[in-house]
Amino acid sequence: MKTQKFQTGKVTLVAFSHFIHDVYTSFLAPLLPLIIEKLSLTLTQAGLLSTVMQIPALLNPFIGLFADNKGLARWLVILAPTVTALFMSLILSASSYYTLLVLLFLAGISVAVYHVPTPVLVAKYSGNRKGRGMSLFMTGGEFARTVGPIFAVAAVSFLGEDHFYVVMGFAMLTSVLLYFTLEKEETSIKRNGSLNAAFHEIKHVLIPLSGILTARSFMHASMGVFLTVFVERETGSLWFGGAALALYEAFGVAGVLCAGTFSDWLGRQRVLFWVLMVAPVAILVFVFSTGLLKIMMLAVTGFTVLSTTPVMLAIIQENAKLNPSAANGLFMMVSFAARSIAVVLAGIIGDVAGLENMFIVSAAIGFTAIPFLLKLEH
Repeated sequence: MKTQKFQTGKVTLVAFSHFIHDVYTSFLAPLLPLIIEKLSLTLTQAGLLSTVMQIPALLNPFIGLFADNKGLARWLVILAPTVTALFMSLILSASSYYTLLVLLFLAGISVAVYHVPTPVLVAKYSGNRKGRGMSLFMTGGEFARTVGPIFAVAAVSFLGEDHFYVVMGFAMLTSVLLYFTLEKEETSIKRNGSLNAAFHEIKHVLIPLSGILTARSFMHASMGVFLTVFVERETGSLWFGGAALALYEAFGVAGVLCAGTFSDWLGRQRVLFWVLMVAPVAILVFVFSTGLLKIMMLAVTGFTVLSTTPVMLAIIQENAKLNPSAANGLFMMVSFAARSIAVVLAGIIGDVAGLENMFIVSAAIGFTAIPFLLKLEH
């Protein structure tokens, strides 16, 4: 790295590209009713669509290794927004269910291609303030999940299903902007690494972080997936359920924006300790409280549960000097696996013991992150 200075312009640009990229990945959910009607899908078939799109996440370590060894991180970051947008903008044009599955699988590969090397560039441009850089980067992604569904519905209303593909133009412009802005020297950096080498380089932090990810994933799954159902059943209002999720996500954006920056000043472990201690307590108080206190605890839960990712990304990049993309791929694969399993298990607990007990169990599991944090040698 040439300099330890925080390059605000380049970090902001990459964060903006994260926003643009993830706007397109959020299209599936809001457009699903149209897709179900057009292709006459069952709910089981519709549910499989999201899974197919996420399967390529298992390739994350190999994508990272490829980016490291070939020195192609810059090109992958430049091209991925356009490629992802291409496939996601065509989902309403799919003539059959199997064509749709192919489009989503290819989009999933492009999503992985974007998210694995991009934090490496963010770390490079962040100098010695990697936490701040990761916070800005992750804020772009979190904000996209808020704007994306609204943009998709507005676009299909204005353009119609037959011309929805026109929206890919925004991603193409973003790729052009990235091409002329990101340093071209990235292509000359080539290595001869391996996944084994990448693992050994970061295993002292990846193993405890994997434990933290697993413990956090239950809180993440219970709040992110089942919050609306829980609130709707308690209040009888679907609107309140949606409002609760919006509040949770909004404070999640605030947490993501703040946590990485705070970790630059206060230390990574100290910030992780406080958010991992507060999050399960906030969930428990949320479950058993009412009124204003319940709303406050929902906000605190969003701020804490969702804020750990930029801090952990910074830790990975600070320790992955030789194989940064491959190391990030390993971290993201663990994150994906933990989250996927936790959603299923949380659903089973909710079916067997009820949603309230599911939240309690998730909070209890959340406390188990602390022993792993104490073993983190950073």
